[in-house]
Amino acid sequence: MASLEDIEFAENPEPRCPCVLLLDTSGSMSGLPIDALNTGLQTFKSNLANDSLASRRVEVAIVTFDSTVEVVQDFVTADQFNPPRLVTGGSTSMAEGINKSLDLIDARKAQYRNNGVSYYRPWVFMITDGAPTDEAVLIQQAAQRVKDAERNKRVAFFAVGVEGADLGRLKEFSDRAPLKLAGLNFQELFVWLSASMQRVSQSKPDEQVALPPPGWAAV
Repeated sequence: MASLEDIEFAENPEPRCPCVLLLDTSGSMSGLPIDALNTGLQTFKSNLANDSLASRRVEVAIVTFDSTVEVVQDFVTADQFNPPRLVTGGSTSMAEGINKSLDLIDARKAQYRNNGVSYYRPWVFMITDGAPTDEAVLIQQAAQRVKDAERNKRVAFFAVGVEGADLGRLKEFSDRAPLKLAGLNFQELFVWLSASMQRVSQSKPDEQVALPPPGWAAV
């Protein structure tokens, strides 16, 4: 009997462009920040849905981190993506969230390979307003994993700091400099992210793509 996975790839054999949204839902994100983030996710959904190719090629997963780490949305193509309403509370298990995101990507890549589906370099897009509260050894391991994956072109890792984020700590996780969000400009951020995903999904896998300038970032 064919598995759901077999059916999924048979019905849509397009190359996949996976993106994990790694989102901080710790207590300090409560109030206006989480409201703006939830609205931004809806913008992301509607922008991707308006592009017929991107909606079949871009796959979105959401991993949240606070005192615990949760996969609140496993990979689905953009046309099937319905953002959950995120709530906040607890501390900032950022390193554990990073590891979970990379595990999720490795598992998804194996499914692509098993089904003969090509894919673009996966993105991890982390949004946080804090610094990690994990044990130092876990932070070090996660940082090394990201750097190895980036250098070997297995993943593109982006860190975005919301007001209050420790950009110095975020720098530890990637060779790519973290960006600071201007105010709570999540909508513009997600417009940029969907435009970037659309550009990638319209290219050939492994092709270098020029991303639009991040107008949402504070200089």
